[in-house]
Amino acid sequence: MSLPVDDHDSVPDPDSEPEVPIDAADEVDSALGDEDDLLSTSSLTSSVFDYIQEHGRTYNAYGERTYVLPNDEIELDRLDLQHHLLKMTFNNQLSTCGVEKKRDLHRVLDIGTGTGIWSVEFGDLHPEAIVLGVDVSPVQPTYSVPPNVRFEVMDVGQPWVFSYQFDFIFSRFMTGAVADWRGFIRQCYENLAPGAMLEVQDISFHLACEDGTLPADSALAKWAAYMLEASKQLGCPLDSVESVRRIMIETGFVDVEETPYIWPMSPWKKDPTLKKIGVWTYHNFTTSLSGISLALFTRGLAWTADELEAFLIDVRKDMRNTRYHAFWPIYCISGTKPE
Repeated sequence: MSLPVDDHDSVPDPDSEPEVPIDAADEVDSALGDEDDLLSTSSLTSSVFDYIQEHGRTYNAYGERTYVLPNDEIELDRLDLQHHLLKMTFNNQLSTCGVEKKRDLHRVLDIGTGTGIWSVEFGDLHPEAIVLGVDVSPVQPTYSVPPNVRFEVMDVGQPWVFSYQFDFIFSRFMTGAVADWRGFIRQCYENLAPGAMLEVQDISFHLACEDGTLPADSALAKWAAYMLEASKQLGCPLDSVESVRRIMIETGFVDVEETPYIWPMSPWKKDPTLKKIGVWTYHNFTTSLSGISLALFTRGLAWTADELEAFLIDVRKDMRNTRYHAFWPIYCISGTKPE
């Protein structure tokens, strides 16, 4: 059946701090590369645009269906909001590994580019580099794009066929999209030039609470556990980032660094920066909670869409409850391919 979209919260203006209905008492290659290497949207077969319809949402129809999030306008708005949240998390930086200080950038690969916002901003900051953003869904802009930025439809779970190597490969929130992380990191390694870097930014769905304030039987705790269980059933575990550092080292990367961050589920933290991040985290999840959950619950756990919607009523209440000191682990992991 077709479900209404999440209209419980609207996407806030990125230029202003969003208001959150928080209530603690609520119980609730040339320089541009060969043209043949770049798959323009004008040459794509129509099947790429024949998105799959499920429960009133659309999903990509290209490559293997390992990705569990929609690709419609509601989700694209959420991804742009999430981009702002990530920049806030990393002190307004697009990347944290400092690759620009270590080598000249000629070719940059943005994996899982989504709306293309990271590629566009990075391309603006680095006009000397050609930035290629790849994704299974051709939802990136076709205008107002810097001349050094390109987009390509690509399933990174399949063999890569680039005719050149990259100086920097950037992967952000590919948890839930990559089934074989060892193979994925191996392909990153093989497509990097000597001395080039890989950076992975991602979330783990091991929802954490260090002071015991989040009851194990709360809807929020159950939702996070169900999401993780469903992702494992579908072969794309939502805690895969926890093994990335080890896999990078085993693959051959050197100077591998892992930096942990947190996203408070609501603005329960006293620290002003973390409190603001909590505001945006709340919005990131609730602007499209149905969209985040639908494929995992219906495909992985065999719930009906109606059962899920009834369950999410209490999940939303818990997400806004500042008495629950829950947070999401965020990781930034980087490494260098030896010279």
